[in-house]
Amino acid sequence: MSESVAKQSSDTNDYKNPSLGWIIGFLFVVSFLGLFSVVPLRKIMIIDFKLTYPSGTATAHLINSFHTPEGAKLAKKQVRTLGKFFSLSFFWGFFQWFYTAADDCGFANFPTLGLKAYENKFYFDFSSTYVGVGMICPYIVNISVLLGGILSWGVMWPLIENRKGDWFDEKLKPSNMHALQGYKVFIAIAIILGDGLYNFVKVLTRTLSGLYNQLQEKDVADSSLPVADRPSYTKEEPSFDDQRRTQLFLKDQISVWFALGGYVAIAAISIGTLPHIFPQLKWYYIVVIYIFAPALAFCNAYGCGLTDWSLASTYGKLAIFTIGAWAGASNGGVLAGLAACGVMMNIVSTASDLTQDFKTGYLTLASPRSMFFSQVIGTAMGCIISPCVFWLFYNAYDNLGKPSSPYPAPFAVVYRNMAILGVEGFGSLPRYCLLLCYIFFGIAIAVNLIKDFIGKDKGKYIPIPMAMAIPFYIGSYFAIDMCIGSLILFIWTKINKAKAEAFAPAVASGLICGDGIWTLPASILALAGIKPPICMKFLSGKDNAKVDGFLSSSS
Repeated sequence: MSESVAKQSSDTNDYKNPSLGWIIGFLFVVSFLGLFSVVPLRKIMIIDFKLTYPSGTATAHLINSFHTPEGAKLAKKQVRTLGKFFSLSFFWGFFQWFYTAADDCGFANFPTLGLKAYENKFYFDFSSTYVGVGMICPYIVNISVLLGGILSWGVMWPLIENRKGDWFDEKLKPSNMHALQGYKVFIAIAIILGDGLYNFVKVLTRTLSGLYNQLQEKDVADSSLPVADRPSYTKEEPSFDDQRRTQLFLKDQISVWFALGGYVAIAAISIGTLPHIFPQLKWYYIVVIYIFAPALAFCNAYGCGLTDWSLASTYGKLAIFTIGAWAGASNGGVLAGLAACGVMMNIVSTASDLTQDFKTGYLTLASPRSMFFSQVIGTAMGCIISPCVFWLFYNAYDNLGKPSSPYPAPFAVVYRNMAILGVEGFGSLPRYCLLLCYIFFGIAIAVNLIKDFIGKDKGKYIPIPMAMAIPFYIGSYFAIDMCIGSLILFIWTKINKAKAEAFAPAVASGLICGDGIWTLPASILALAGIKPPICMKFLSGKDNAKVDGFLSSSS
């Protein structure tokens, strides 16, 4: 929504710069709706349908393992390992800071693969965060990101750049949305939409199919009359552990009327408040969103229980296109679509997160009422802490959200241009860009179809389109970091698989947290006007010749 991101897009008028006050207010009036929308369905999801929620189940098993003698010993070793790599990553970030006195300085801009590769975003930027992320992400995700970077920055963008003067005006800056930048952003959007749409349809189909089967089985179980054509239904006797879990889970009931009343009350407050924050987002847009939101929240929570995949961003894109097109360009459709996206994503994501946590609580014998109110408290804290952290970064880094920034926020430009596309249509695209978007949209769907057709065993080796789309806009430097993290994990696993499985998550978490925590004192130093003393920069041969000439003339 900000002006800096708007300047990177074709629509530079419809923007709203971030302010701590309205961000906190916005989060408070939209973040609790998803919690209340899913509470009445918790018994159906967890007890009746017995949805697995893989991440919630894995978390529960991890928590339960800590309460065994062997698990307690391992946990202590993991904490020590995390602390070691946290310290290492923190001081590495502190060391790098000394050499970043100006733009494009320091180890983060080291042309490890040569200056030409550096110009095309191929270099290792010594980021312990992305190395840690690479150790956590599956190998295929990291390989997909690297392949996407090679395809875009190594092949496509140089070829399209050579067509300037024909495909787009050669006088335009590369950052102009009607020049090369337009191809980077909209082709990435096409891949993301193709992958997201396919998975949305797949998960929705599985959700409806699973729901139908569950209801059919319940009808069979409830029927007392034998039918010859009907398959026999034998209800398994639950184990003692399951009986105890179910008993405790149903003991602390949360009233359905409390949940419905809470949803209606917060929705009413939100409908009255949001148009004052975003005048472009009319009250009747919000009413329509809140009518459909509980059904979409249920679909997302149910699909997450089956596949462990939250499609909150896909529902957000649906809101962008729907509300943006409804509002239109003359009525601030871009901001209206983006604000609607934020509302919808908050509702459906918190609904699936809470249901996932209910599954964890069910398996660990935690009180669901306590978990719900803990989630409410945590959400309230997040509504204050998250904007404050963001505000610290926003004020410390003038170029936040720009491609040259340490924090380019690539999806900010992507989502804004989705909103522009929904409002203005395809007329805003540069030449042949729409054709390329169609091609890559189709490729994304085809790749997913092939993955599902050949099965999991072989499909796991096929790249993921969504992951490939990420470097299309910001480059491959972080993909190289992530692949180095994967390489470290691969070698470690070959040397000692048991130790790697036990301590790799702790090492990765330490690397990520240490580097992340360092950004807070770095931001405070920037706000205080304290700058690093040294700029370590690597110059091209042409620039070196200029420097040599200057030094020789001075001497």
